[in-house]
Parts: sequence; C-alpha cells; structure tokens
Amino acid sequence: MRISAKADYAIRALVELAADAGRPLVCEGIAAAQHIPYRFLKAVMRDLRRAGLVRSQRGCEGGYWLARPAAEITLADVVGAVDGELLTVHGESLNDPADATRAPAVAAVWRAIQARTEEILTGVTLADLLDERPRTSAAALLGLVDVHP
Repeated sequence: MRISAKADYAIRALVELAADAGRPLVCEGIAAAQHIPYRFLKAVMRDLRRAGLVRSQRGCEGGYWLARPAAEITLADVVGAVDGELLTVHGESLNDPADATRAPAVAAVWRAIQARTEEILTGVTLADLLDERPRTSAAALLGLVDVHP
C-alpha cells in the first residue's frame, strides 16, 4: 500500500493546526514546522478547505483553523479529502461488480484490505494523534504497542 505525499502532508498540517488551535496558522509556519514544501502545502490546504476540514481567513490576522474539533476529524476524512477513495486497483474502484466475477478470491482480498484500512483510518482522529497518554495514543488504538495499566 502506498500513502501519498499529499495525504501525509495533509495529516501533518492538520496535526499542527490541532496542536495550536487557539490561533490561526499561516502556511509558511506550518510548512516550516512540518518540513513540507510550501507550494505543495498551499494546494493541500485548498483541498482541505474545499472538503470542510479547515477554514481560512485572508489578511494580516488570517491563516488556517480546523473547521471542526480535532476529535471529530478522522484520518479517513483527511485521506478522502486529498486522495479520494482509500484503495483502488489500477486506479479503479473496488466496487466494480465485474472485478468480483473475474477473480473472486483476489477481489475478496482487496475488499478485505480496504475494509481493514477504512476501519483503522476511521478509528483514529487528529485528537488521538495529539494525545501523549499511552492508553489513548494512536499506536495503542491501533494495537501496535502493549499498554499496561
């Protein structure tokens, strides 16, 4: 599976916004803090604004804010906003009924991967990525680390 640079940068930019939700942040600051190419970030932020994940204001007091609380924005929302469908095969949707008849076992594997990917990405919010407590950290949510009480 390939995570696009656009999705990675979008998530990193939104985490930066979520970490400093009290004021608007400008693209230059986000780009510098997250080591994201400025011009690329501008295009990413435009996609995020169109998807309703950020809001913006022009001018010297302007910048970007999250459009919703960090706990209400999932990684699936972000990836969908910048990349569209979470998983495609040869650029085609997995919902094409013809694929299921060509190689049913292969199509079933792709659908299982898609379902698990969606489960993970919808299960992690921006707030989870900010949380430094081991019980609710993103790694613990994904079962990647053992969490002992």
